[in-house]
Amino acid sequence: MAGEGSTFRLRCSLLGHGQDVRGLTRGLFPEGSFVSVSRDRTARLWAPDSGGFTEMHCMSGHSNFVSCVCIIPPSDLYPRGLIATGGNDHNICIFTVDNPAPLYVLKGHKNTVCSLSSGKFGTLLSGSWDTTAKVWLNDRCMMTLQGHTAAIWAVKILPEQGLMLTGSADKTIKLWKAGRCERTFTGHEDCVRGLAILSEMEFLSCANDASVRRWQITGECLQVYYGHTNYIYSISVFPHCKDFVTTGEDRSLRIWKQGECAQTIRLPAQSVWCCCVLDNGDIVVGASDGIIRVFTESLERTASAEEIQAFENELAQASIDPKTGDLGDINADDLPGREHLKDPGTRDGQTRLIKDNGKVEAYQWSVSEGRWIKIGDVVGSSGATQQTSGKVLFEGKEYDYVFTIDVNENGPSYKLPYNITDDPWLTAYNFLQKNDLNPMFLDQVAKFIMDNTKGQTLLSTSNQFSDPFTGAGRYVPGSSSGSSTIPGADPFTGKLKELNGSAAEEHKLTEDDLIILEKLLSATCNTSTETPTAQQLQTLWRAINWPEDIVFPALDILRLSVRHPTVNENFCSEKEHVQFIILLLKFLNPKGKQANQLLALRALCNCFVSHAGQKLMMEQRDEIMTQAIETKSGNNKNIHIALATLTLNYAVCLHKVNNVEGKAQCLSVISTVMEVVQDLEAIFRLLVALGTLISDDTNAVQLAKSLGVDSQIKKYASVSEPAKVKECCRFVLNLL
Repeated sequence: MAGEGSTFRLRCSLLGHGQDVRGLTRGLFPEGSFVSVSRDRTARLWAPDSGGFTEMHCMSGHSNFVSCVCIIPPSDLYPRGLIATGGNDHNICIFTVDNPAPLYVLKGHKNTVCSLSSGKFGTLLSGSWDTTAKVWLNDRCMMTLQGHTAAIWAVKILPEQGLMLTGSADKTIKLWKAGRCERTFTGHEDCVRGLAILSEMEFLSCANDASVRRWQITGECLQVYYGHTNYIYSISVFPHCKDFVTTGEDRSLRIWKQGECAQTIRLPAQSVWCCCVLDNGDIVVGASDGIIRVFTESLERTASAEEIQAFENELAQASIDPKTGDLGDINADDLPGREHLKDPGTRDGQTRLIKDNGKVEAYQWSVSEGRWIKIGDVVGSSGATQQTSGKVLFEGKEYDYVFTIDVNENGPSYKLPYNITDDPWLTAYNFLQKNDLNPMFLDQVAKFIMDNTKGQTLLSTSNQFSDPFTGAGRYVPGSSSGSSTIPGADPFTGKLKELNGSAAEEHKLTEDDLIILEKLLSATCNTSTETPTAQQLQTLWRAINWPEDIVFPALDILRLSVRHPTVNENFCSEKEHVQFIILLLKFLNPKGKQANQLLALRALCNCFVSHAGQKLMMEQRDEIMTQAIETKSGNNKNIHIALATLTLNYAVCLHKVNNVEGKAQCLSVISTVMEVVQDLEAIFRLLVALGTLISDDTNAVQLAKSLGVDSQIKKYASVSEPAKVKECCRFVLNLL
């Protein structure tokens, strides 16, 4: 177990493998041993000796890289247990602890086997790049788990019999029982790389999004841990506690205690592929330099001063590529000299860059030793910035920019992450919603994003970007952002005018057309007593038929206008409705722009306002719901809320009529969307929709139960905030 306030130091470095060490696992025999596997196609068993470890024997059997390893517990037939290894040759080799050749080989996967886990009674679970996991008993495949859409990088058998976990490059984790997927965990924003079991009820996951998550097997994410600055490849738990260790692409091993990163150990290798914790609490790590290193808290087992100095020298001579972003943005001209190292650090693992004789050097603060330890020379770092050194990590996700926004001088500042491929208007809208800020800032925030992401030059960054320490250059909504704006300009038509200027000739609207659309907006949003005219509606129809990449503001005008009875009647009438629905469904393509998906869903929701729209929505229900459910795949909170609202509108209409097929479709949509949605407002609307569908209808209750909806929603009965979610969930559970 990781001790309180203690520090891990090098115990020993083990040479033997010829290439990257890709997998590690603690051994059962001999006691205190571990097994390593490598790209050099071998597996090696290491046994403890007086100071460190000795290689007991080397196992060969794969025809390509070996990428994972696990121990199969002892049985009557094999009282010392077995060693299982998986490789790029698609095979799993099973070894005894004293024979260099495989006992037998398991064949069945169609691509690299990259993860293994063993359970009771000799069961073995394997995960592969072929997107499947397989359950093996002795030398036979008992079942194949199918459901992931990308490579399965991590597998674990849980202590409770029959439960298994798989983590995938499709960003999800799945819980399996008896070969059936019971639950899908969503939250990671990139490939899931590692899993570790904490207890029968909890587990940890790590991913390429640079975060670690702690989950309950019931589906709830209990905590997210940030600390790494790049991909996290491996995670391992200390015995008899919830402390754990992680390794990743940022050259580091990190030790986590009580939910905090307590210690960061840098290694002289870019990729720290794997780690395992031994029974005595020592940590073993394998890296891309082919060396295995063991770290210990025990003073008795700590390496000699000479060995530790040799390790520090190796670390100091390492080259750090600034493009990895591990040290943040680096501008050599602004760096202090060696005198900067006279000031102590504020936390363990803190990094500090200095410039010495024209070279940039990186140092890390060690709390236990009270000194700065050199961790490498930064190469190619003259004037590197955000633009040249890659992306910025914010909450574990990569962005081209992370702006600091102040809403007022005395209030808190907010971080606004942005990628140049994002729509600035949707980003601004989501930012205001997430932080519960006044929507009137939409135009200004979007303009700020556009002004600050056009043709950035290295020389102009210092005064255009916010300094998070002094606040210099911060943007305050309502203040000028450097170029003039029309006072009180309408954000919808303002954006329309801007895009109209860049539209192809056949799509361009005239100045008169733009004035017509402004009048339509004021007529439909109750700012005038006028009724929308046929000319205004024809102009709107032309605008919403713009190309997908510029149609966003026109869809926004449609979303608002369709609430007006005249507009609703026009677009949803017998004569026009076919083209109208075809157009909106086109925007629900999950591969299309998220801004268009969001506004098309909202427009469909608003169609329910009038009789004509309600009639059309019910007639086209099957097509609309079939296409709308596809938008669940994008991990966008606002799209999920809009999808839940659409489902709720259908539930209210279906409650009034005896349409069994419609209710069945609606219940299926609720069950499917519940699997991926995390936002509690969307969950609340889905719960209301569910309650509406099943109240006073025993058939609907039975159908909901057969879909397993009751087990899906149970976790929301204990949500503390907002209270409406808990109350609604309990009400629905009573109906079920």
